[in-house]
Amino acid sequence: MGATQLTCIVCPIGCRITIESQNDVYTFSGNRCPRGAEFAQVELTAPTRSLTTTVRTIFPEMPVLPVRTAGEVPKALIPAIMRELAKVVVSERIPIGEPVVRDVLGTGCDIITTSGMF
Repeated sequence: MGATQLTCIVCPIGCRITIESQNDVYTFSGNRCPRGAEFAQVELTAPTRSLTTTVRTIFPEMPVLPVRTAGEVPKALIPAIMRELAKVVVSERIPIGEPVVRDVLGTGCDIITTSGMF
């Protein structure tokens, strides 16, 4: 594979991490803390992301409701999750932090509200 570089997004420092690979053994340099190496390892093997978006509602005064994942989901599933959320229409008033979709696409992660509807 040779050397790959990426920017760590774990904290605001944004360390530039260099990843060397030889015989499926990875070495990391440029990270200022162990979390950077952990981030790089996950990014190479199974990248995940948080997702923030909106879903539709039936309420004219609030036609869309902001939502987010309660944790991180596989990066590759984000387009499919967005397609699922495009089908969602909230028909009751939901407080902040409540699930709109539970276990989205079998990820074990709920989609929760980030704003109340009261």
